[in-house]
Amino acid sequence: MHKGFLLTGSALGALAVILGAFGAHGLKQIVSPETVNVFDTGVRYQFYHVFALILLGILFERFPVPLLYWAGICFIIGIILFSGSLYLITLMKARDTVGLKGIGILTPVGGLFFVAGWVLLFVGLLKKGI
Repeated sequence: MHKGFLLTGSALGALAVILGAFGAHGLKQIVSPETVNVFDTGVRYQFYHVFALILLGILFERFPVPLLYWAGICFIIGIILFSGSLYLITLMKARDTVGLKGIGILTPVGGLFFVAGWVLLFVGLLKKGI
């Protein structure tokens, strides 16, 4: 699975660069500075966990511990839920969309997946004796 984490991390990294550039240049004309900050938080956390996925891909090849696999899955789910929900909130504000206000609950759930991923990485490395 190390190859999958490396490929996923690379693709999500490219997406983060694209979204970050859009947030820095185009988004400022569409939404308030507060909403731009929400979007930037999504990009920033996506980048943090892209690096974690790439690190996991490298580590998993050498230490194929199941907990490392699940840490990577948690990071991916966290990116989708945490960053994805912030992108959706920004899109909804840009379009003045009403409804779906409950989408914000996905952000802390995604954050919990990030925490779970880091804990699984820590425990997996401990079990491997690193």
